[in-house]
Amino acid sequence: MALPPLATVDDLAGHMQVDPGTLPANAATVLDQVSAIIRKQAKNQFVRRTTTLKRTPVEGVIRLPLRPVVSVDAVTLNGAPVDHDWDEETERLFVRGCERVSVTFTHGYASVPGDVVAVALTAAQRVLTNPNDLRQETVGAVSVTYAAETIGASLSPADRDLLARYRRTFAVGRVL
Repeated sequence: MALPPLATVDDLAGHMQVDPGTLPANAATVLDQVSAIIRKQAKNQFVRRTTTLKRTPVEGVIRLPLRPVVSVDAVTLNGAPVDHDWDEETERLFVRGCERVSVTFTHGYASVPGDVVAVALTAAQRVLTNPNDLRQETVGAVSVTYAAETIGASLSPADRDLLARYRRTFAVGRVL
């Protein structure tokens, strides 16, 4: 399934303070490419979905790997409902028993977070303002030097730092 870009061409035009008709013809393609890079970096799709996974509780606890969890819709064992409690604050699912269960849950974002949209727009703007991936350009007495981040569809260190909070991460450990 192809995912939509994280920002629209109209969003990009507004960000760049230009009329949408004046953007290069490849603006939508650049937004698609930048969105794919952001999703890969963040390890997050930034869409709302319902997923069913099989998990074995560890000491009665299941940690769901996809964030943010909106709701736990069902916990079943061989098709039969299993008693469970979802703790939103700690993001832990408490299940009675220790057998492998199916967990159906809704996760993700109803809309793309504003800071993620901002990263998409600034990255797309960098690509569109330096389409030839120049490091330096001199015309007569005027010389322009571009930052390394303006070369190619890449993310700056600040962009990567901002996206780090959206990465799907969890640890599994045992206290003895």
